[in-house]
Amino acid sequence: MDDPIWESIRKETIEDLEREPLLEEFIHETVLKHRRFEDALGFHLANKLQNHTVPTAPLISLIAEALNSDPTIGQTFRADLQAVLDRDPACSRYSQPFLYFKGFHALQSYRVAHWLWKQGRKALALYLQSRIAEVFSVDIHPAARVGSGILMDHATGIVVGETAVIEDNVSILHEVTLGGTGKERGDRHPKIRAGVLISAGAKILGNVEVGEGAKVGAGSVVLKNVPPHSTVAGVPAQVVGHPRVPKPSLEMDHRLENEP
Repeated sequence: MDDPIWESIRKETIEDLEREPLLEEFIHETVLKHRRFEDALGFHLANKLQNHTVPTAPLISLIAEALNSDPTIGQTFRADLQAVLDRDPACSRYSQPFLYFKGFHALQSYRVAHWLWKQGRKALALYLQSRIAEVFSVDIHPAARVGSGILMDHATGIVVGETAVIEDNVSILHEVTLGGTGKERGDRHPKIRAGVLISAGAKILGNVEVGEGAKVGAGSVVLKNVPPHSTVAGVPAQVVGHPRVPKPSLEMDHRLENEP
């Protein structure tokens, strides 16, 4: 079956190998020896998440089990990779996030943990959450629900709580928190609708909704619902304008609309 993204990754890494022979073993082991995108990414993630108590081989098998059980996970992997290429100006090739961007790695690792959570294998899901946080500095609870086409740019310090929901085509910058407001139980975390852009350092707390196509300014603290297609900023966040496009997550313009 044709897989243009995988074919591009192989082509790009062969070009890299010709320029950087020092990367020969890394590129061969991570990309060129594998037949499928899923196999290569599973190998790469397992090598990043392994430690002396849970080694690489069983993690490779675990990721393969998840992907074989639910083929939509592999489709979501590709949608997230495409999102990075389309939206991150620092990314010019598919192979860059695949090999080097920890936001992409953390998100795909979460997807395996989420599959485990849905299977009732909660102890192993929580173990993976812990390892993802240690390795990538990204803490996403495995029960959280995250759509496809997601960009976690830089990603360091992102926290996503247990009952949070992130819909499709959302872009999130580093140091963003989707958290609770205290010790309440039940449905207590934010709901981020499609096309939302959340800028660096924003904190969205409680069971609040950020409406479709909204934008949250950098460093904002959101404690109440954000109307669709509005821009909020400040502490606490207030409506300060409206995005110029229907899906600000795709445009990645972090300026506020009232700025020149």
